Amino acid sequence: MTIPYGPTYDEMLYPDRLDPNLKEKIQAAKANELDPLNLFNITWKPDFKRVNKVVLPKALTGIEANIVVLLGKEFPSGSHKVGPAYSTLIEGYVDGDIVPKEHTILGPSTGNFGIGVSYICNLMKFDAVVIMPDNMSKERYDRIQQYGAKLDLTPGTESDVILTLERTYELKKDPKTRTLAQFELLPNYRFHRHVTGNSAIEAVKGIGNERIACFTSAPGSAGTLAAGDQIKSVFPEAKIVALEPYECSTLMDGGRGQHRIEGIGDKMCTLIHNLLTTDYIALIKDDDAVRGLKIVHDAPHILAEFGVDLNDAKAMVDAFGVSGICNILGAIKMAKYLHLGPEDNIVTVATDGYDRYDSVIKELEERYLETEDFVLRRWFKDIFLKMSTEDVLDVRHTEQKERLYKQKEMDWLKFGYSKAYLDEMKSMEFWNREYMKIDHYNQAIKKLRDGVKK
Repeated sequence: MTIPYGPTYDEMLYPDRLDPNLKEKIQAAKANELDPLNLFNITWKPDFKRVNKVVLPKALTGIEANIVVLLGKEFPSGSHKVGPAYSTLIEGYVDGDIVPKEHTILGPSTGNFGIGVSYICNLMKFDAVVIMPDNMSKERYDRIQQYGAKLDLTPGTESDVILTLERTYELKKDPKTRTLAQFELLPNYRFHRHVTGNSAIEAVKGIGNERIACFTSAPGSAGTLAAGDQIKSVFPEAKIVALEPYECSTLMDGGRGQHRIEGIGDKMCTLIHNLLTTDYIALIKDDDAVRGLKIVHDAPHILAEFGVDLNDAKAMVDAFGVSGICNILGAIKMAKYLHLGPEDNIVTVATDGYDRYDSVIKELEERYLETEDFVLRRWFKDIFLKMSTEDVLDVRHTEQKERLYKQKEMDWLKFGYSKAYLDEMKSMEFWNREYMKIDHYNQAIKKLRDGVKK
């Protein structure tokens, strides 16, 4: 059996370079979500021309610097996590490690990656099992099952993803399984460094000084943070900031608590997190992210009262999920912390859109006695306009790097990785060598595709 073919890394970054005869068919495939041609719609450029982004109104952020948000909701399956899912599966396939009809795919996740795994496996004709905590939003479970994957649920919430890893390691003992392990496999790193990183660089063209002063992202797998490596290669002065929930500050100080920001903060330092290029860690309160989503989604008229153009406010209603709001709040915090001005650009990402958070907002409304407009006005001022510069840690110094490396060792030696391998990750040579493998996979995927066409 031959699986449907898909894009190379370069084609995900530059979809405009695809065969003109194919592009029209790919765009038309969007009408049928399960058409395998949608593999070629895995890109930050849904129109094949421009990076899908929004420059946030300054009346929303309360700062002079420009916050540019890459929007992931137009990716197939509704989240940019489909990119790493595809990259990991296609690399395993061209390497001969993943065989159709022989292997079942395992996808450890807290939601969006699991949705991506289920979706990609549907298109590429693999059976899939998604391993995730049992207290995530209902919408996530529904979407995963809609695409045909089975669920294997572990106890806990977003903060208990380590249990999903332990369960995955049990299931992968079956030789008929293969794991798309987002927390540890480097196709995730390659996708985000190449596709997300270069898309971020392109996204600031024509904005401010056309440079990136800061990139913020909350690490779930830490894949998205790999975009920072590419950003730094072009803008060495850029600061890369990992955001964590205030309630689960594992990287900052070893904190381990429950939180409500689905998609981030997993009580560990992931294997693919390049600690060399992380400059700061900053904390965001989980309820600020959820309440912020409530304001943006439900109350564009409130934003208009504070000076946001009503049409701009309405355009953002479905643009973000909880982690996207977290990333935006982190960008506001860091703009203030770094004293950035009107020519400076901060880039962040919205992993998904609102479509998988209705139940989260309903739960929020049940927790609060009142969510009338006068409450939302107060929330808006407190969450967006009064964002503080507290809870920011500079981790550029040797002692902080060593502390984080020890955290990574504690988390990954028990899963069979050697101390020597982890030590290799302390050199940028390791990460650059892994990144350069993109050339090999571009050629291998093309060769695969040519063989299918014949």
